[in-house]
Amino acid sequence: MTNRRKRLTALATLLLPVLLLPSCGSFSMNARRSSERRSQSADPLDSSREIGLTLLRSTALATVRQPVTTTKVGFALAYQRIRTIFRSSVSLADFVDPPPPEIPGTPEFERLLDRKHIRHAEPGKATFRVDGPAFFSDFRKEVAQAKKTIDVQVFIFDNDDTAVHCADLLKARSNEVRVRVLFDDVGTTFAQTAPPETKGPQGFSPPGNIGEHLEDGSKVRVRRVLDPWLVSDHTKLLVFDAERAYLGGMNIGREYESEWHDLMARIEGPITVPLQLEFNRAWRKAGPVGDLALLKAPSWYRRTPPGNGPAFRILRTDPAEGRYDVLKATRLAINASRKRVWIENPYFAADDIADELIAAARRGVDVRVILPSRGDSTIMDAGNAATARDVMRAGVKVYRYPRMTHMKVMIADGWATFGSANLDTLSMRINRELNLSTNDPATVKSLENAVFTPDFRISPRMKKSDTDSMIAPLAESLADQL
Repeated sequence: MTNRRKRLTALATLLLPVLLLPSCGSFSMNARRSSERRSQSADPLDSSREIGLTLLRSTALATVRQPVTTTKVGFALAYQRIRTIFRSSVSLADFVDPPPPEIPGTPEFERLLDRKHIRHAEPGKATFRVDGPAFFSDFRKEVAQAKKTIDVQVFIFDNDDTAVHCADLLKARSNEVRVRVLFDDVGTTFAQTAPPETKGPQGFSPPGNIGEHLEDGSKVRVRRVLDPWLVSDHTKLLVFDAERAYLGGMNIGREYESEWHDLMARIEGPITVPLQLEFNRAWRKAGPVGDLALLKAPSWYRRTPPGNGPAFRILRTDPAEGRYDVLKATRLAINASRKRVWIENPYFAADDIADELIAAARRGVDVRVILPSRGDSTIMDAGNAATARDVMRAGVKVYRYPRMTHMKVMIADGWATFGSANLDTLSMRINRELNLSTNDPATVKSLENAVFTPDFRISPRMKKSDTDSMIAPLAESLADQL
């Protein structure tokens, strides 16, 4: 590592607490500059109070309620940060393991994932909802038609007009069905301090606290995911009647309904049972007794019936449980690929993934990556460009989607994964994430048709000149930590 690189890495580490939340939030650069949109965010005094309370909950309250989680996450965070500092100084693309005989999309590859101790696949069906209008239309229908339960977990439950409308729908149904809402404390609080990029309806005044708004005059139960060490739960998971689930990249807010390009998957079948249990576990842990709640067995459990046909595997990043399934499965799939690796993701800063892509391109795999032409973070945009420059030298084709794409999807040969995880250090090693993977040919083809075919068509290919940036060295060091 050169002295200059060491200095930049040290500076990046010092700046980290300020920059922990550039991704997946309501932090549009243009929106912050626009005085006419300031009325769409919370009052500055309310925002300061909420931020202070959030930081208090993330330190003192998290330590009291979740001592085991706080300790585990603290050690994991320290290790991952130190590892990233040293890892970012050297490329290991020349030392990637040779491809295994198991090809993504085959039963043999699924057995390889089993041997790597990644959770077994369960039967199910996935259909894709591209962009906000498709998903939020489904959301309104599901809320209206739910018969027993509505469970919503998001990283951000914003306080703009879209989020308030969704909150009011949940409130209206809470007298008839059980409604539980779980959102990340840090993600939601900071998002509410910044307005959306587009101007909201005339006269709209956002509530200062969306949790209080949800509970006011209703039977909605609300819990915040505490964030020890500011490590967030980035999961997006909605479950209706324990029979239908949605997961992907969308939070509850106007960016996701009308401004960004994004994806949610509608999940049906037996796989919804473990997804419901994932929500229940997160809900119990966010309760008053914290870690102690996990000592109690789930209140219900229905064994997943055996079956043939399409199957889906739950992939988690969860440092408190030592789970890095998303990183492990993604690296294995890229390493084992023979024909193609297609990716669309807003943040491209994970060195492990970049090295695997470089090695794959060098052995003749069709490697393509779609990035946003303009994201929601100047640092991450510059970091994306720096990583793109490195992989393009090896023959990776990088494309720029015309606007902000927030999708987190990948196809490797006949295997696909989709969900909440970005290709950055936070999602791969630090934050809590939820993806699904599948080798079902119909589902993989559907994802190809819904996302990659149209997006390749309208996304121009990046040139070397597109990766030039005055702040590239510093941005790359910062992005490596994010």
